[in-house]
Amino acid sequence: MASERKKILLRLDPAVHDALARWAGDELRSTNAQIEFLLRQALGEAGRMPGSARRMRRPGRPSKAEPDGNEDDGSGD
Repeated sequence: MASERKKILLRLDPAVHDALARWAGDELRSTNAQIEFLLRQALGEAGRMPGSARRMRRPGRPSKAEPDGNEDDGSGD
């Protein structure tokens, strides 16, 4: 069974949010997905990414193999 994703409240400077939203749009991600992408990148670079973390799905629309938009299971298949 997949665990539920955590929800957090994040306060950002409006200019930072606007820049982040533009960047996310350029990469076909939601602002939320862009924040997660950047946090994962920082965790990886710091050697702090937990091995139990699931992989993010690729940016853009989900493929027909992922009709519900769920992330892949990280199994590498």
